[in-house]
Amino acid sequence: MIGSVYAQIEPLAGNSCLSPEGVATIKCMEVIARNLLFIASTFVLLILFVMLVVGAIKYITSGGEPEKLQGAQNTLKFAIIGTALFIGSFLILNTIQVLFLGGAKGDTSLFKFTIPEYKP
Repeated sequence: MIGSVYAQIEPLAGNSCLSPEGVATIKCMEVIARNLLFIASTFVLLILFVMLVVGAIKYITSGGEPEKLQGAQNTLKFAIIGTALFIGSFLILNTIQVLFLGGAKGDTSLFKFTIPEYKP
């Protein structure tokens, strides 16, 4: 398996990033970054889906009028370009993780935030 996929937002409570007193530490940045990335991805995919549906409806209801047809084609074109950019960025990040960070072989992740221990 190349990467992990979380189907929900990861809570901070019960996570190893909290101190024994329940105070968030800097290790929580990994959880926060993962949650923000999940929310942003969901939002982008929702917008792209709505753009595809709106473009399709505009295309169907254009009635052959050139200006309406051009507007519908532009909407569909930008939705497809946005989808391609989103998938491309996902693939680039996963390629970087596999090629340069060890991918499935190691415990290193592109989005894993670790603080090295200080040993004098």
